[in-house]
Amino acid sequence: MITYLYWALVAALCGLSIFVLAIKLKQFKAAIVACLGILLVSSLAYFFHFQQVFVKHWGGVMSLSVPQGQLHMGATWKDDHLWIENYDPKTNICYFTEYSKGALLEGKVLIKNCNPLLPKQG
Repeated sequence: MITYLYWALVAALCGLSIFVLAIKLKQFKAAIVACLGILLVSSLAYFFHFQQVFVKHWGGVMSLSVPQGQLHMGATWKDDHLWIENYDPKTNICYFTEYSKGALLEGKVLIKNCNPLLPKQG
């Protein structure tokens, strides 16, 4: 929910800048530059800082996909970084993958011969 409120606030700020600059002050180029600046700064702030903070602390929205051929085993938070554990039955390797703010300095740990205790399939 907080994610939607964030983007609603961004849209409101962009609309306010267009209203004030373009309609009231007749500065059309300045209105476009201001709106694009607001969109750029807010997008970068969301991607590099707010996304995982919103998800962890205030019920934001984030989606990830399990890689093809792997089975999802678990997820946990370490500070504001999300760690996902997946298992690849073909290679018998467990993958711990970190999703950090802005996808910078993400870690990956491989455990070979993992053999997790999974229920039999089929």
